[in-house]
Amino acid sequence: MNIRQFSCKDFGTHTVCAMLLSLLSLSSALAQQQLITPNYVGAELRAIVQAVSAVTGKNFIIDPRVRAEVTMLSSTPMTPDAFYAAFLSILQVHGFVAITSGDIIKIVPDASARQYPSYTNTDGTAGDDIVTQVIQVHNVGAAQLVPILRPLVPQYGHLVAHPGSNMLIISDRAGNVKRLLSIIRRIDQSNDEDIEVVPMANASATDIVRVLTALTQSPRADGAPVTINLVADARTNSVLIGGDKSERLRLRALIAHLDTPLEDGGDTQVRYLRYADAEELAPKLQQHFAQQQGVAVAGGAAAGGSGQISVWADAQNNAIVVNAPPKMMRSLMMIVDKLDIRRLQVLVEAIIVEVIVDRTAQLGITWAVDGSNRGNSPVAVTNFPDSGAGVVQLAGAAAGDGNINPAGLIGSGLTFGVGHISDNGISFAAILHALEGDANTNIISTPSIVTTDNVEATLSVGQEVPFVTGSFSNTGSVGGAVNPFQTIQRQKIGVKLTITPQINAGNSLLLKISQEISSIAQSAAGAVDLITNERTIETTVIIDDGQILVLGGLLEDQLRESDQRVPILGSIPIIGALFRSRKTDKIKTNLMVFIRAKILRNSAQTAIETNAKYNYMRDVLRGGRGAEFGGGVAIMPFTERPTLPPLQEYLGEKSSGGSASDDSSQ
Repeated sequence: MNIRQFSCKDFGTHTVCAMLLSLLSLSSALAQQQLITPNYVGAELRAIVQAVSAVTGKNFIIDPRVRAEVTMLSSTPMTPDAFYAAFLSILQVHGFVAITSGDIIKIVPDASARQYPSYTNTDGTAGDDIVTQVIQVHNVGAAQLVPILRPLVPQYGHLVAHPGSNMLIISDRAGNVKRLLSIIRRIDQSNDEDIEVVPMANASATDIVRVLTALTQSPRADGAPVTINLVADARTNSVLIGGDKSERLRLRALIAHLDTPLEDGGDTQVRYLRYADAEELAPKLQQHFAQQQGVAVAGGAAAGGSGQISVWADAQNNAIVVNAPPKMMRSLMMIVDKLDIRRLQVLVEAIIVEVIVDRTAQLGITWAVDGSNRGNSPVAVTNFPDSGAGVVQLAGAAAGDGNINPAGLIGSGLTFGVGHISDNGISFAAILHALEGDANTNIISTPSIVTTDNVEATLSVGQEVPFVTGSFSNTGSVGGAVNPFQTIQRQKIGVKLTITPQINAGNSLLLKISQEISSIAQSAAGAVDLITNERTIETTVIIDDGQILVLGGLLEDQLRESDQRVPILGSIPIIGALFRSRKTDKIKTNLMVFIRAKILRNSAQTAIETNAKYNYMRDVLRGGRGAEFGGGVAIMPFTERPTLPPLQEYLGEKSSGGSASDDSSQ
């Protein structure tokens, strides 16, 4: 290897030159250091000691008891210091130890190591050097650590405690002593056994100490004793806690939970209800807890522990006033919390569709021939009641007072009459009745109602229609009727919906429905009296939220044919029409009732449904008659048509006027 000779003349400063010369000296020393690769198979331990002494330059004294066959395999070169450290590990494996005494190293068995002087601390020692160290313990008794650390010290080591100075004496290899020191430092911690004073704000300190003492006296799961002290100071109503910091924290948390006020007013509390009715709830609560007290007394329980319970209602404030012991008060308030909740609402819409087609056709002839003025001439007459007023009725009216009122004799449709009355000849008369009627009735009703869960609601929309039930008049000698009067009965006609919803688990509803629909029928026969249609449904159904269900309906097709005739003569073709009367009625009714229920779970859903109905009615008002004139009233200039204001504007006016009072009441 060629090494160039440098001098300080080659560099700018003496400092740089000195640094380079130092580096060259260090690299030369490393190049000259000896590296060895020891490998031994079944070698005598004494021979290895000689090799270590030759490489490291150390002096050894070998105990006669030191004998062993050693196997050491190495694949990488090592320095003399590393070789010596490996040598110490060989001694440990075979139960020997090297003890340094000045310039001499003694190799003796492990059992004799404690008898020789060694290092007094672990500073600057190898891991296999024997160290005897004295450790001062500050927070834990030294004697308590001996049984804990003893399993960690080998048989040749030594561990003893000095209770007077609270110290530990450990003699072992340096590596194990360092491990024991780390364990002792973690155990030797202050437990912060200070005294804490916890003032009581609501509870009695004596009662709190009694409860916590019973709790802390119970043995722990790990078998360790509970080192905690509790004392009550009656003068300041405080609890004094002494012991471990973690135990003190746990007890302070329990004290904070126990030191809570009894309900407002102690054994008496006023509870304002938000949704429930105080007058309905108070008797039920009183009855419930009266029964509980009766059961407790009958079962042998102490009646004095439960105390007397009084519950009465203040209707003006919708509040209940409760007087009860704390335990019963908590139970009662828990029941009130469950009952005084906002109940769900249900929007029910009924869809009633009815289509009635009524057709009628009538044709009849009544006639009479009278020849009694000519001796034996015949007399003949026909009369068919279905044809209405005929010749017979006309003759009866003429024979009465001689005054004939055509309005009472002429029926609906076409009435055609012909006749001749003679004092000496033959008198005859004939009346023809013809009627064809066609009446259609389309009814679509959609009543809707909102009610609370399990509360019956009724919606009735209709009119009271008068029906004549009788009449009376006195007939005077001159001038006709005197003091006539009629009896009238009024009957409600319209739609009536009664419903009781019950919300089940999930989205289904149980509906108890009573539906009544009544209306005035349009008759094709032109009857004078009113005819009413009545449809009634009473049922209980289950329907899902927002779905439509058909409740029931009626599909009816009626055909009534009436044929009145004179026997034999009425069957003669063409001429037989003079001897018969026919009437045909055909009525077809289609009626279906549907129901739709929707649960209003919150105020948002309620607002959506309300807004939809409000805007629909507003659109109807704005699109009525007069919209082509800009919303004005016909032939009334400068007159506005009444309409609903926009919902946002209406809500703004209402909220500005009533929000403050509403908030204060809550």
